[in-house]
Amino acid sequence: MVSIPVPLAVATDPAHGGRWTSLRAGDREWLWHRAEPRRERAVPGDAFADAGGLEECVPTVRGLPDHGDAWSRGWTPAAAGGRGGDGTYTVECPDFRLTRTVRTGEDGVVADYRLAAAPGYRFVWAAHALLDVSPHGRIDLPEGAAGRLYADGGAQWSPFGWPRAGGTPLDALGPDDGTALGAVVDSAHAAVHDGPDTLRFALEADGQPVSVAVWRNLRGFPEHAPYRSVGVEPMLGRVFDLAAAGEGDAARVPSSGEAAWRLTVSAATTP
Repeated sequence: MVSIPVPLAVATDPAHGGRWTSLRAGDREWLWHRAEPRRERAVPGDAFADAGGLEECVPTVRGLPDHGDAWSRGWTPAAAGGRGGDGTYTVECPDFRLTRTVRTGEDGVVADYRLAAAPGYRFVWAAHALLDVSPHGRIDLPEGAAGRLYADGGAQWSPFGWPRAGGTPLDALGPDDGTALGAVVDSAHAAVHDGPDTLRFALEADGQPVSVAVWRNLRGFPEHAPYRSVGVEPMLGRVFDLAAAGEGDAARVPSSGEAAWRLTVSAATTP
């Protein structure tokens, strides 16, 4: 059957880390949320407060600072053109400045990023998207793509080929089973299928390592009060923790002092 593109509408919260708070395709809200009163009070140095949506994680995901330095800071409208409503916002962090321009159009939601820092600065970035997906949902990445499985929540990983990691098919979400697995897969594209609906991600970043992180938490995390959350997260870099990045595992600011990349998100449905 032929899928039909569906326009996407996006909402963000610049005052609270630039978080994407809504990604709506028609009547469907794709972003998952949970009540987390700590989120709006978060300041740099706080432990991550998981309210769902899509968080901008940079310069790391795991490690220090927890989920990066940008999610806990206010973003300001860019001065370019003297307009604050053009979708361009900037966040200033100790080692870098990140600027994001978001627009919607026929090709979906397009987010252009520019990170300014000292030449050679290494970082990991993730569009930490937590999705509202049913147990029938499926994650679509290239068959056999090289992956790194993080089974214990730490820095150690084991190699696998998508989608099977040991006896676990990571592409099938299924009902809650008390497990929580993270993986990073070498791919610039990902899709999530749920019933008739599809959400697609495409990442463009010349000269940088790109991947997709998958967070398959079926009420296995956190230990004291587990909940279900499914993450499909386009990334620059190939590790969750910048401190564990080997050669070629992290993005790097070129000699110009600015790294640039583009994330495109699109939606479709099958009648």
